[in-house]
Amino acid sequence: MLWRTFSGEPLRKPVKEAVEEAIVRETGKGFHLKVCIGTDSQVRGGETEFATVIVFLREKHGGFMYICNERSRQPYTIKERMLVEVARSIEIAYELCDLFNRYDVDMEVHADINTNPHFKSNEALREAMGYILGMGFAFKAKPEAFASSCCADKVCN
Repeated sequence: MLWRTFSGEPLRKPVKEAVEEAIVRETGKGFHLKVCIGTDSQVRGGETEFATVIVFLREKHGGFMYICNERSRQPYTIKERMLVEVARSIEIAYELCDLFNRYDVDMEVHADINTNPHFKSNEALREAMGYILGMGFAFKAKPEAFASSCCADKVCN
């Protein structure tokens, strides 16, 4: 997986190393960090693009994020696509959770799933919530899931 910064600069090391360096750098400057991980997707023609983000929030001092875009030609139902988004977020959260524990950084997994039953994405809410909570991660859905519904949405080409 190729990760980059919001400005497009590629991460020149494995994402886990880059995340640890960011945590050390930002906490060394005295910032209290929170990390939110989310994925969004867009379907265009026969292709689905997924954008996964790791959003670092500096309490009262803005934030920054790392981004990974991937494409798939596999067709998905809306429910399948929502659950693939959640799986991608959980995959990176699981890879990084030992860092967050070691450095005492709060982390949430955000799902781009609407809590309003009138929206199609709501079909996946129960399964997504169970998946995320079952892995031991804090969970947010729309409208509070800004990492997936705003940040990842903006970088999903």
